[in-house]
Amino acid sequence: MEFTHTGWYAVFSGTDNLMSRFREVEGWDPATGTAVVVDAHLGGRRLVTDYPDFSHLEKADRVITALPGDGWRACDWGRGPRNPDSPVEPVLAWLVLSSGTVVPITMDADGYLGPDKTMNRFFPPGAEVDH
Repeated sequence: MEFTHTGWYAVFSGTDNLMSRFREVEGWDPATGTAVVVDAHLGGRRLVTDYPDFSHLEKADRVITALPGDGWRACDWGRGPRNPDSPVEPVLAWLVLSSGTVVPITMDADGYLGPDKTMNRFFPPGAEVDH
C-alpha cells in the first residue's frame, strides 16, 4: 500500500476462501479506538477485529500536499555517469509525504501515470539531458 489518508493500513493473513490482503484504515471506532475498514462486500464500515484473519496494523505514508511538476524530468540513473537505467520522464507533480519524502508523479512513454519511488536523478526545466 502506498499512501493512506489516516497513515495506517490493516493486514489480513487470509482464510481458506480469501487470500492475504491489505485494507486502508478509514478511521477509528469512537467507543473502542479500534481501526475501521470498508467492507465492500457488506457495503459498510467494519472493525478490523471483526475479521477472523486480522493480523496487525502497519504505518503508511500520508500525502501532505502536492506541488506542480513545473517542467522537471526524472529517470532511474545507472551506476556510471551518463548511464540511465530508464528513459527520462516528465514529472507532472510532486507528492510531499508525512515522512518528509518527496515523490515524483511521472508519466512514461505508454501513458502510465503514477508515483515512482525508484526515480533518483532529476533534471530542472531547460536542462540538457545526456543519455
